[in-house]
Amino acid sequence: IFLLSICVSGVKMCIFGRYFLVGSNLAKTKHRVLKIDRTEPRDLVIIDDKHVYNQQDVQELLGRLDQGNRTKIGQKGSSGLSRAVTAFGIVGFVRFLEGYYMVLITKHRKMADIGGHSIYKIEDTTMIYIPNDSVRVTHPDEARYVRIFQSVDLSSNFYFSYSYDLSHSLQYNLTLLQRPFELWSSSAAAPSAEEEVHTASKHDSFDIFEDEGLPTQVVHGLQNEPYYKYVWNGKLLERVKDIVHHDWLTYIIYGFCGQSKLLIFGRPVLITLIARRSSKFAGTRFLKRGANCEGDVANEVETEQIIHDASVMSFTAGSYSSYVQVRGSVPLYWSQDISTMMPKPPIRLDQADPYAHVAALHFDQMLQRFGSPIIILNLVKKREKRKHEKILSEELYPAVTNLNQFLPPEHCIDYIAWDMARYTKSKLCNVLDRLSVIAENVVKRTGFFINRSDFYCHTLRPDDRWGDLGGHITFNGRVQTGVLRTNCVDCLDRTNTAQFMVGKCALAYQLYALGMIDKPKLQFDTDCVRLFEELYEDHGDTLSLQYGGSQLVHRVKTYRKIAPWTQHSKDIMQTLSRYYSNAFSDADRQDAINLFLQVFQPSESKPHLWELPTDFYLHQKNTMALPQERRSYTLWWTSGVLTYLPVPYDEVPCEETMKTVKVRRVNRFNEEIDTYTEFFRPFELTSFDETFCIAMTNSAWVFMPKTVGVDPSPFTVRKPDETGKSVLGSKSSKEETVLQRKTAASAPPPPSEEAISSSSEDDSEEDRDDDGSVSQRSTPIKLLTDSGESNRIHEEIQPQQQTTKDPYGCNLAQLPAEEDLYIYKRFAHLGENQHTVERTEHISLANSINLAPVSIFSEDSVYAVSPPQSSADTHEALESHVLTGQGQARVLCREDVLMYREYVKNRYM
Repeated sequence: IFLLSICVSGVKMCIFGRYFLVGSNLAKTKHRVLKIDRTEPRDLVIIDDKHVYNQQDVQELLGRLDQGNRTKIGQKGSSGLSRAVTAFGIVGFVRFLEGYYMVLITKHRKMADIGGHSIYKIEDTTMIYIPNDSVRVTHPDEARYVRIFQSVDLSSNFYFSYSYDLSHSLQYNLTLLQRPFELWSSSAAAPSAEEEVHTASKHDSFDIFEDEGLPTQVVHGLQNEPYYKYVWNGKLLERVKDIVHHDWLTYIIYGFCGQSKLLIFGRPVLITLIARRSSKFAGTRFLKRGANCEGDVANEVETEQIIHDASVMSFTAGSYSSYVQVRGSVPLYWSQDISTMMPKPPIRLDQADPYAHVAALHFDQMLQRFGSPIIILNLVKKREKRKHEKILSEELYPAVTNLNQFLPPEHCIDYIAWDMARYTKSKLCNVLDRLSVIAENVVKRTGFFINRSDFYCHTLRPDDRWGDLGGHITFNGRVQTGVLRTNCVDCLDRTNTAQFMVGKCALAYQLYALGMIDKPKLQFDTDCVRLFEELYEDHGDTLSLQYGGSQLVHRVKTYRKIAPWTQHSKDIMQTLSRYYSNAFSDADRQDAINLFLQVFQPSESKPHLWELPTDFYLHQKNTMALPQERRSYTLWWTSGVLTYLPVPYDEVPCEETMKTVKVRRVNRFNEEIDTYTEFFRPFELTSFDETFCIAMTNSAWVFMPKTVGVDPSPFTVRKPDETGKSVLGSKSSKEETVLQRKTAASAPPPPSEEAISSSSEDDSEEDRDDDGSVSQRSTPIKLLTDSGESNRIHEEIQPQQQTTKDPYGCNLAQLPAEEDLYIYKRFAHLGENQHTVERTEHISLANSINLAPVSIFSEDSVYAVSPPQSSADTHEALESHVLTGQGQARVLCREDVLMYREYVKNRYM
């Protein structure tokens, strides 16, 4: 059970030099108050009284403050207490050269939902200067620092959640809940001092039901420390983290979050994509390359895809699956000189690292977080007329080889080098076919996470690939061990396509594990893959804008060679936009990131941020001070990591990892652990049009064609240009009905991915020019009523009669048998009269088709069905319901008494 946080409902201002921050939960039933002193010109003084108020108490408190701070009795106006701003969370506190500022979230929008926990995107923020004007000490450079700080657009791609830890993966969060209770009992036995104060000060500590001998239902809630590598406001909250209650702390991540709904014959499956950008060694494209002295690499992003059967929301009862992969710059000391104003500045190695010390630090972090095996997919070029990207490959491979000689063979780092750019230029090779082979091998080795054991359908429909799947099998399901680390030079275009192919392969295994498909294989041009591809393109565009200054230049359609000709002009514009951003605006963006992350902290005793010739010394800490202890070159991993491999060290319930998790004993009906109230919000008046579920991208609305008779399966292979939007607007869809015959689940052995990819490349131009043409993946059937065209249509169909025996098993040139014709006529007669037949009419099926009954009911047809048998409990529940409607009360059971007792305590006590 995760503990929910509170949102800041309003900021109150007092004339005696104090800010009052009043925070509440979503239902406005519990409140906390922070007092911020405004009389200190340079220091931050915050007081948290640790008391939990109800709505009546907090209104009385604010009323007393308002009356006590008026200059005259009955006076109104600026004196007293006034509302300054309404906010939804605190980003942090920052100081430049004057006093402290407070950054608040003033507008947010829901972007995803995971197990009833909402994920929000920051839409707008505000900065409030804390010290009063009477004590303010001005500085001439303060305004410039404020402008640089505010140039970090917090309204673009910053996300937070009140109750879900976005800095950790779903696998980490759910494995915490699955640990044995004995591990938490010692931590939860002794309450903290804060809980004792809270218990003693609560008005509802008196229990009116104590005399009845009914015990209080207690559960344990978990609260873990975030993974600060992916937290972007950790330094902004560091000043108050140990002073205020943890409910005030709102940790934000930077990256991407998107969620779409896949409808499988009406069954909702949510596909969520979350990207976490590292806050270590963060920056822009040419200004942050390689790694720093602590093993943090540039442009490091952890991408997680979560598949959730949305028919059950709970983490404990629902079905959840996730897969994680990483991108990041090559972990070496290297950079590019941008002073030459070249589109591709030359790559240079800044420092010699013969023992791969930096790479060892980087892979040590990965072993702790992901386990083994670590698989490197290096996509940089191998053959070049002038050495450019090849320099990185020549340095990375020896570094990995050096590190592997000290690791056990079963936990060695796998290195896969593949020149994707050279492979793309070849007309005889298909890029995605090669990537699909790599993806299959990677997913088989690492496995994926799922929180439940195998379904019985895997026994009924076994697949050979499922038995070869790697990972760690537990009592509750599977755990991903190891991770794929993909890189090119920029980690943008080629990396995003490679990650999409690996994610597509993992998605097939995840859907198979959830019992949605009968084989772990997905084809292109299906609604499912189109929805997933759209998510990944939005994901790639967002990450490319953050690091490179423009959207993706080469997309999945580019490597499939089915992109329209207009895409080439867009690619040129994106290239120019990326060059302009790198040449003219990246330096200012880098200064803003350094100031926001507090890598640079202004001081009057040192140069200003804009006066520094480089920020190299800000990110390389060993250049400012000599290290006291040098790490071993042979035993380069953290002690204890190898003991638990292949399981990641961070997820093992050992003494060190248990220190990051706090356990609290809370009431079962406490709102802090009530995900139902957070998700459904019964205390708010809402409309269906404004709900997040309606606004979410839906495969049935957006991707499935709207023509009559289309196979509704999202695993049906369709025409490349056929979607819900395009078919609705095309004229040809109104004149003909296209019936899709091939589905991923029911078709005979599906065509290989190589055949599909090659056909899409060869026939892409023809498919785009002719709107009436149909892809090889579908079988068109025209429903014509004009008999005058029968001869022409017969001539068109005649050449196809030679190939119908292979897919259908019969030759259409031969006339059907008389018995088959009689059955078809009877079937057509029943269809024509289905609305005119009355129930009293006697229908004899003896002369039509003899059907064997398959239902368990003795009488089952469209006209009558045998009544189901109900149990004694059902009869009892119905009788109780009828008696209650008539005003006759029944005897309450033990569970009802407990529920009523908790209601009285929370409502009136």
